Amino acid sequence: MFIREYMSSDCERLAELFYQTVHTVNVKDYAQEQLCVWATGNVDLSVWNKSFLEHNTLVAIENSIIVGFGDIDNTGYLDRLYIHKDYQRQGIASALCDKLENGFTRITTHASITAKPFCLHRGYKLVNEQQVVRKGIYLTNYAMEK
Repeated sequence: MFIREYMSSDCERLAELFYQTVHTVNVKDYAQEQLCVWATGNVDLSVWNKSFLEHNTLVAIENSIIVGFGDIDNTGYLDRLYIHKDYQRQGIASALCDKLENGFTRITTHASITAKPFCLHRGYKLVNEQQVVRKGIYLTNYAMEK
């Protein structure tokens, strides 16, 4: 596996990886209606591309396949971190975070129920549980900081 900087040509594949990951990996912690409002399958690629370019965005590659990605903004907010459903628990998220977190004295994130144990293992502290509303559906996540 190697990690490289994001390129605009990655955007559509990252959106697909996001959708597939949410609908397979997060299914153990969220109801189907929650998954459908979280990852609709209809992201605005121009908006995503703009945010990826504004953030420090890294892409993990294994055998020419994008197996994960993550991005952090200049305030230290870890925005997205998603690993391909077939490449879970192989150290990819840790490798991405090692690079993304480097240089920040304080990092914050909003972790899903699924991602909370990973964040705790990395030394993040729970700030509070919160309910995010998307299209009238509540999703639990956790404000965390390191």
